[in-house]
Amino acid sequence: MRRWMIAGVLAALCVAGTAWLALSPRSASPRSAQPPLRVLLIPADGGTESGTLADYRPIFDAVARSTGLSFDLKVAQSYGGVVEAMCNNAADIAFVGSVTYLQAQKRGCAELLAVAVKSGRSVYYSGLFVRADSPVQSIADLRGRRVAFGDVNSTSAFIFPVAMFLDAGIDPVRDLSAVRMTGTHANSLAALINGEVDAAALSFDSYDKAVRANVPGARDLRVIARSEPIPYPPLIANTRLDPALRARLRKAFEKIDRTPGVTPEMIRGYGGARVDGYVSHLPAGHFDPAARKMAQVTPALKDEMLRKAAERSAR
Repeated sequence: MRRWMIAGVLAALCVAGTAWLALSPRSASPRSAQPPLRVLLIPADGGTESGTLADYRPIFDAVARSTGLSFDLKVAQSYGGVVEAMCNNAADIAFVGSVTYLQAQKRGCAELLAVAVKSGRSVYYSGLFVRADSPVQSIADLRGRRVAFGDVNSTSAFIFPVAMFLDAGIDPVRDLSAVRMTGTHANSLAALINGEVDAAALSFDSYDKAVRANVPGARDLRVIARSEPIPYPPLIANTRLDPALRARLRKAFEKIDRTPGVTPEMIRGYGGARVDGYVSHLPAGHFDPAARKMAQVTPALKDEMLRKAAERSAR
């Protein structure tokens, strides 16, 4: 408990731009001698911790049964907080977006553990949504309008959508009347449904989850733009974990769909959606699309958008 309290404090400090403390590294050992592996999840959906935890608890429970390992799942306060937790050894495993993974990988503290696969593919999509009665028909129609984005490090709620604006010849700082940074897909969706913005950027998985949950107003929206395929949000492992333990985890995830006692309903991925299984080895360059978009949305542009969002909040 104390370790997770520290992780929560560290996540808050990250948001404030303060350095994190490092915790002692882990190594592989028998279950009886090893505390639960600490799993940190990006705050991708639901707007509550319980929703995100419910999405991933079934798959980790299944892996726990097949390996004898145990897992302690938590939800981070921000995407950046997950990167800091991995790099400061406050988390052993994380579920992250592609961009967040690349940020942690670049710092040498994370490597791919497993990625969900459905119908032979491991991709998902982001979209720009408007209310069904909106006059907006395309990205071009969003000039001079208000748009909600998620966390500044979110692959599908910020990086890819901002790149979609740039590709359409729209400067999101200069050409939008207001930018709202909501922190999560669910918050962006709520801002749109409540009429606080004219459009919202979020993943189709998050939108589909809201529809499945019968969120009021979710069915009264429409899509005006869809992103190119995005590498599916991966599970990543802390590079401080013993290599033998990492290999054991990869093997367990890769055969999860063939593990006795595991039903198809237990095999879920992003947004709680059913997936066919998990793979641990991907073709070289699988995450290149995310890397290109990450380079396109520069740190300077992020800062300008955050300033624009803060100016709106201050008014």
